[in-house]
Amino acid sequence: MKGTTILLDHINGREAAALMVDGKLHDLLIDPPEDAAPGVGAIAWAVADRPLKGQGGLTLQLGNGLTGYLRRAKDIAPGDAFWVQVSGVAEPGKAIPVTPDLIFKSRYAIITPHKPGLNVSRSIREEGERDRLLAIAHDSRAATEEYGLIIRSSADGADEDDIHRDIFEQCKIATAVLEQRDGPPEWLLGEDSAHVLAWRDWTDPDEIVTEDGSFVAHGVLEAIDAALSPRQPLSGGGHAYIEATRALIAVDVNTGADHSLAAGLKANLALVRDLPRQLRLKGLGGQITLDLAPMPKRDRKQVEDAVKKSFRQDGSDVVVAGWTPLGHLELTRKRDRLPLAQVWPRS
Repeated sequence: MKGTTILLDHINGREAAALMVDGKLHDLLIDPPEDAAPGVGAIAWAVADRPLKGQGGLTLQLGNGLTGYLRRAKDIAPGDAFWVQVSGVAEPGKAIPVTPDLIFKSRYAIITPHKPGLNVSRSIREEGERDRLLAIAHDSRAATEEYGLIIRSSADGADEDDIHRDIFEQCKIATAVLEQRDGPPEWLLGEDSAHVLAWRDWTDPDEIVTEDGSFVAHGVLEAIDAALSPRQPLSGGGHAYIEATRALIAVDVNTGADHSLAAGLKANLALVRDLPRQLRLKGLGGQITLDLAPMPKRDRKQVEDAVKKSFRQDGSDVVVAGWTPLGHLELTRKRDRLPLAQVWPRS
């Protein structure tokens, strides 16, 4: 099956969306269980609790008995109240990471209440299209006068009325949220559902399938079972084990039946090229340690460059920390969704 297909389905009454590229599962979104904490993008009216000495941050009360953690806490005193947005996924038992820099993100536009200005995505490089989109942004000033506005790359070539409608809708949501200016901690806006996220972030598909049961018909369930397995095959005959521990994500690379002099380098390159997809499907982030297949030290630079290129093309927020004395390559990746093992219903 060639091309890009978006599949919208339901799993145990929860929305689920799958992105298939040339018949291979590229991304997967599933609404979390009802008892899960609000996810990335949710907004709360928060009250500062107590500073964490030596860390430069503080805890906050978010409502519903949940605690948040704000990394940047300069000039914030206990008892201060303000808006915050969930910026990541917390490990079990830890405070939810939040930021005071709110964004309201939709398919074509991002509204930034605390960062004024009009901008167009830098990935749109054709001058005529940039001028068209800037004109649309200026035409929307009646709605965005108090806010900043970023036109997303997905607006490239989009209908002007659709872009205006998107901007106005996000401004309405922002205004409704920002009306809250006092009172106890309270959740004001939930995170987007799986189907909304798919519409927002997966643009220009060749086909969209909305019938219930599409996951079965298109082999998504089998692909999810494969993604849940620690053992992942690599192109060229090697394989890797990707396993989450309490402390970190451990990745072990093996060459398989290939015993040639270049086997280690080939297996390592195959792993890093597919690693962003694997981590995204598994919903894994945090500290990541790559126990790579044996290879000469002179090849480390090639592998490190391949890691950076792979995650850059994927758009993932990752930092390459470097090599350990034992020859492991360490990364950190933002936790932006719950692990697949937590959201996928067990039979």
